[in-house]
Amino acid sequence: MAQTVFLIETLKQALKSHGKTYRDVAQALNLSEASVKRLFSGNNMSLERLDETCQMMGMEISDLVKMMTARVTKTKELTEKQEREIVDDPQLLLVAVCVLNKFTFTEILEHYLISETELIRKLAHLDRLHIIELLPKNRIKLLISSNFSWRENGPIQQFFQAKVGQEFFASRFSKPDEKLLSISGLLSDASNEIFQAPSARVLRTST
Repeated sequence: MAQTVFLIETLKQALKSHGKTYRDVAQALNLSEASVKRLFSGNNMSLERLDETCQMMGMEISDLVKMMTARVTKTKELTEKQEREIVDDPQLLLVAVCVLNKFTFTEILEHYLISETELIRKLAHLDRLHIIELLPKNRIKLLISSNFSWRENGPIQQFFQAKVGQEFFASRFSKPDEKLLSISGLLSDASNEIFQAPSARVLRTST
């Protein structure tokens, strides 16, 4: 049943992207518009009608299944080329970090100097990379897996190590909400694992 729901939802998205309405589907299937609405709302469409609806858009059912798979499968890691696309555009990288931290469209506009038009453009780019789905009214739906991470030693990780790390440790840590503590010592493998565990838990719960 879940697969059927996903398939019908994907069909709705395909109709929207092709500029088609329930009325267009009704004409193609020789049904009333009310009947078509019931088919969609009840997630109850025969294979024959599904095929006819796809043909109306110049698609095959296999194309629809591929679209559904792409929407359901969450992104675990980007390719090196995709990460390079992001890191080469500082504004796109900023927006990517914001959405990964679950900023809303309005919150990004409030916190950063970026126009609404440009923000929509950057979000559309992240949609194409399958990091998010940009929904109506500029709502943002994350499409990343719970264990999503930037590529090890990839373009974005290298950027943060080279730029952010330097800027972080260049700070004097003099503000009330800042503190830098440094101690020396050796940890066993077991102790090191215990030391890292809280950070790993934070990463899991924040995704």
